[in-house]
Amino acid sequence: MNNSKAKCIKQLSLQGKQYHYSGLAELDADKVAKLPFSIRILLENVLRNHDDFSITQEHIDTLLNWSPEPVDKDIPFKPARILMQDFTGVPAVVDMASLRAEYVRHGKDGEKINPAIPVDLVIDHSVQVDFFGTDAAYDKNVSLEFERNKERYELLKWAQKGLKNFTVVPPGMGICHQVNLEYLAQGVIARDGWLFPDTLVGTDSHTPMVNGIGVIAWGVGGIEAEAAMLGQPIFFTCPEVIGLKLTGSIPDHCTATDMVLSITKVLRDKGVVGKFVEVFGDGLDSLSVTDRATISNMSPEFGCTVTYFPIDDRTLEYMHTTNRTPAQIELVEKYCKENLLWRTGKEDITYSSVVEFDLNSLVPTVSGPKRPQDKVLVKNLGDTVTTLLDNEYHRQTLHSEQISHNNQEYTLSDGHIVIAAITSCTNTSNPAVMIGAGLLARKAVERGLSSQPWVKTSLAPGSKVVTQYLTRSGLNADLDALGFYNVGYGCTSCIGNSGPLPEHIANAVDQGELVVASVLSGNRNFEARVHPQVKMNFLMSPMLVVAYALVGRVDLNLLEDPLGTDPNGNPVFLKDIWPSRDEIVQTIHDCLKQEDFQQVYDVIFDGSTDWQDLEVDLSENYQWNESSTYIKQAPFFDNLTVETKTITDIEDARVLLYLGDSVTTDHISPAGSFKPETAAGRYLQEQGVEPVDFNSYGSRRGNHEVMMRGTFANVRIKNKIANKEGGFSRHFPSDKVDTVFDTAQAYAKDGTPLIVLAGKEYGSGSSRDWAAKGTFLLGIKAIIAESFERIHRSNLVGMGIAPLVFEEGENAESLGLDGSETFSITGLAKDLKPFKMLDVKAVHPSGKETQFKVKARLDSAIEIEYYKNDGILQYVLRQYLKDA
Repeated sequence: MNNSKAKCIKQLSLQGKQYHYSGLAELDADKVAKLPFSIRILLENVLRNHDDFSITQEHIDTLLNWSPEPVDKDIPFKPARILMQDFTGVPAVVDMASLRAEYVRHGKDGEKINPAIPVDLVIDHSVQVDFFGTDAAYDKNVSLEFERNKERYELLKWAQKGLKNFTVVPPGMGICHQVNLEYLAQGVIARDGWLFPDTLVGTDSHTPMVNGIGVIAWGVGGIEAEAAMLGQPIFFTCPEVIGLKLTGSIPDHCTATDMVLSITKVLRDKGVVGKFVEVFGDGLDSLSVTDRATISNMSPEFGCTVTYFPIDDRTLEYMHTTNRTPAQIELVEKYCKENLLWRTGKEDITYSSVVEFDLNSLVPTVSGPKRPQDKVLVKNLGDTVTTLLDNEYHRQTLHSEQISHNNQEYTLSDGHIVIAAITSCTNTSNPAVMIGAGLLARKAVERGLSSQPWVKTSLAPGSKVVTQYLTRSGLNADLDALGFYNVGYGCTSCIGNSGPLPEHIANAVDQGELVVASVLSGNRNFEARVHPQVKMNFLMSPMLVVAYALVGRVDLNLLEDPLGTDPNGNPVFLKDIWPSRDEIVQTIHDCLKQEDFQQVYDVIFDGSTDWQDLEVDLSENYQWNESSTYIKQAPFFDNLTVETKTITDIEDARVLLYLGDSVTTDHISPAGSFKPETAAGRYLQEQGVEPVDFNSYGSRRGNHEVMMRGTFANVRIKNKIANKEGGFSRHFPSDKVDTVFDTAQAYAKDGTPLIVLAGKEYGSGSSRDWAAKGTFLLGIKAIIAESFERIHRSNLVGMGIAPLVFEEGENAESLGLDGSETFSITGLAKDLKPFKMLDVKAVHPSGKETQFKVKARLDSAIEIEYYKNDGILQYVLRQYLKDA
């Protein structure tokens, strides 16, 4: 054991047990006391996991000596656990099952292949709002969800039963982030005689929501998550930490949603992309954990990695309310106080910079119509919408359509609301705004108001606890009366699962080319995300969602214009039905009970009858259905040898794609729908799947045959060696232009290795695993670019692909390359070291030779091991085979 790690091991006696922990004060108490809490947690992580190979003394020193100025040094992170949702979790389970299958083919015991750390997968991304506005909506939506997703759910149920260290929360139980906040998060973990902070990574961008309960966590791509799942560290650049200083308290006429939408604007304007945000100040004392989590949830909308709230008395209060055990609460308090991780409010911490925000300044706020950071004051929304309709949609005269349906006649016009959704973990985890929405609904019903008939209303709670306290208070009946029936426990409208508009509404929107709106209590409102027919989307509190459903329009000032009239013809205003803070607090006190959390989470893994009735073969080896077009065994491990193959240089490679700057993972990775004439569409038709049943690339992420055909298939990608836009390439020397996939297959027949030429910021955007997996399966051995986005570069290495960088000032164009050359890259086969300079020779068909150097962005010893093994998964499997 190395000296730093050994000298810092401390003992803590708790509840009659002795625990070890890595003591931060033993490093340098004065230095640590100046560090942001989030950096302290990263420091504890590298100290405890120091192995002198993947985690070194330099990593400890970098964090102990953290400075406010940015430092271009990578640090490792080994999370305590992993959180997944079903869309991103399915490929990871496919890989795990495939890894186990290869282990069995080597004559080994497949049951020994399991995640190295706990993994929790919550199925929450598949329920769609097909049915709404009735008491039967929930049951019908869940039934349809199982019908659509049976094959995927069978795989996940096998993982739930067949893998150790792997739990699955079945459909219909809650949203992954709210389940994490209310149940999975422990604050501090006791494992194998050690105490350490609860940390995680998740395969969903809103994983930072759990920062609100003092847990460091952020979203990653699937390959990074799989690496962590198999015990490997995740590397990222040592972060700047922006201090967000909160003062004051939320005014009575405002909500936590108004707060977070205002903070989103402030932090986006500040520029916190890729940085940590840590919250401090007197304003913290007035915020509940659910208020804090509302802020943390929106971290991706600010652009930061985490928005961290240190553990304090409020954290312990929430843990008590949510039925964490007294022993766990005592453990959290004692460990954090002993190890410099407890917030007193008197700290003197150095931050990279500080942003101040006065909660007293809040006013009712929404965001839209296209981005979460587009803040609009409620009093100004009518004018904003009118200006939008005039300037962007050129509506000097509003378009309208007359509708006659169910004995009702009304006019649907530009600016009308067709979707009003209380949805998403952002708000449904917060009892203050959910109870507030119920109280506002009650007062509206008492005044004789109702939702407008053209509005599709829905309520998708983040956990069943919400249903418990709404039912106990009777507020569920008031929400039902306005059409806000429970449609399912999932993300629904926030991720685009809002379901079809009623046919008569959809037809009117199309016929009149209407610019209609949605209002939702979610976290994202990008163009066409909520619904393809809805052009304006506004984020807001659940209370305002209900209020806007009553009036049915966004082109008005909700604070001054009436919502409607009572049966006597008197106007009813928002102020008339807005519940007071005291009413909300009292109702929470009367109706939110600790036993609710116990009842819900005692059976969280049981699932519905539909889930329990899924029949799954629980043998060590997952029983692959050869006819499935959703789930296929991953090909990454086929016929894997125990010893690594000798690294060879890349000889006579061809260019599959010659790309420009800022090629994102949206360009590379399969996403969205696809047409029959695409490579993926042709494949599915060959398997007997009709175009109407294609579904999306996302739903078929467990089938590599579909996904590799969709890699580089984006209709907007520009490949300089093809003569048309889209996912096309040119085969040399035949000169045939075909899809990228078919061109790659042609090269594969004669064993030709492939490369990609690219410009600056290659792979920017969301960290999508299939952007790297698909690249690997197409036979691409190296990417030569001017620069790489951090996560995608890491993912390429994780798939055994070499990311190579031109020398400063050079690029493919300046070197005179046109993509028709053959490329030989030497220097990989012998004495490969981090950042090694390699020699490249490009030979043009004319005979002209161009020679230049590139830097291998294999940045550490462990990355070289991944590259030697053709990827992280192969590296780990070989370790298993050698240790067996």
